[in-house]
Amino acid sequence: MIQLPFANRVEAGRLLAAELVTRKLQGDVIVLALPRGGLPVGLEVAKTFGAPLDVVIVRKLGVPWQPELAMGAIAGGSFQTLDEALIGGLGIPREEIDAVATRESAEVARRERLYRSGRPPLELHGRTVVLVDDGLATGSTMLVAARYVRSLKPRKLIIAVPVGSVQACQRLRREADECVCLATPQPFAAVGEWYVDFRQVTDAEVRHFLEQDHLPPAAAVRPELQKQ
Repeated sequence: MIQLPFANRVEAGRLLAAELVTRKLQGDVIVLALPRGGLPVGLEVAKTFGAPLDVVIVRKLGVPWQPELAMGAIAGGSFQTLDEALIGGLGIPREEIDAVATRESAEVARRERLYRSGRPPLELHGRTVVLVDDGLATGSTMLVAARYVRSLKPRKLIIAVPVGSVQACQRLRREADECVCLATPQPFAAVGEWYVDFRQVTDAEVRHFLEQDHLPPAAAVRPELQKQ
């Protein structure tokens, strides 16, 4: 039984990792986290599995005259999803959509350079990918991230979060081989209400998490993982 609220993202990540161990994941595992809050959670999962850790950066494509309203999203610099019904209903010209997408693609590329410090993205083809965030409210950002990862042909995709709304977790189950939500409390207003410490993660911390070596000596790997 998961006791809420979590003390912080580190505790949540350790509990999430423990649950994932019971799933007896097969194949080479890669952990991908959504910055910035997903990184401390993802780090604990990566350490448990002795797996590499990387990021998936998703940016909203805002309506040109109402940027807070999403007409789509972009991930990985070029992967795009568009709300064609909204775009058609508002009559947004294609050139304006392209201008917003170009600007947000540049921001994705900037953040990837900032976070990875020149390291290339990890190869996902044929790997078991665990896609992690600190929680799911609507799940819209995770949805785009999952579809982007799917486009790179992993062997298996697992979405894993410590906490999420019932609706978001159900929605994401259709986008992955598995969706692991440790807790789905109701009512659910925001992810932060389920953490005692939910301070903002900085860019410097993201770089630090990604620079750490998550590959433990063989003797340090949990016995249940060695048997896989």
